[in-house]
Amino acid sequence: LKSNPSNNEEKEAQTQLTKSDELQRLHSQALSAYQQEDYEAAISLLDEILAVCVWDAELRELRAECYIKEGEPSKAISDLKAAAKLKNDNTEAFYKISRIYYQLGDHELSLSEVRECLKLDQDHKQCFSLYKQVKKLNKQIESAEELIREGRYEDAISKYDSVMKTEPEVTVYSTRAKERICHCLSKNQQATEAIKLCTEVLQLEPTNVNALKDRAEAYLLEDMYEE
Repeated sequence: LKSNPSNNEEKEAQTQLTKSDELQRLHSQALSAYQQEDYEAAISLLDEILAVCVWDAELRELRAECYIKEGEPSKAISDLKAAAKLKNDNTEAFYKISRIYYQLGDHELSLSEVRECLKLDQDHKQCFSLYKQVKKLNKQIESAEELIREGRYEDAISKYDSVMKTEPEVTVYSTRAKERICHCLSKNQQATEAIKLCTEVLQLEPTNVNALKDRAEAYLLEDMYEE
């Protein structure tokens, strides 16, 4: 404006300045809402800002945190993936994406994302620790599935027992391990044990199709046709 004053440019500048002031006000409100743990309000305010400031990685990371708190992991992943592209060497974003996938039970995608973190910084303590855990779990699950394909059901059961020991905290892995052990027991003609374990899985996940099928097979072995 100072270098080339004209009515049109002054009008444009004032409009942009007003918009900038408004965005700063929304930003302050969003931070305040986040600190007060009103994540829904924070998301709403951040939506408005990001409609204009599309390339702001830090705002996307903040909205991702809100989505995590609100129990919307897929939306958090979307924002974190954008933040990983927008900011150079964003190891933190890759770490968070990997952790979310891990908590959701997607160990393969978790492993892929944590490797991206280590490509940027091989000495990243959190990423290296997570990498070791996910790699170990991933290897055990792959090994167990290979044993099932070979019909070595006793060995597969033992391997899935190891999976539950490797990750006792995240229930999705223990539930999946029990589901696969039930499958092995059913295939191995151990009907009573299969029925018991499949029932345990179905109490946690009533619509688990695999557990329903495997329990049905076990009931057939016991001549329990109604069941």
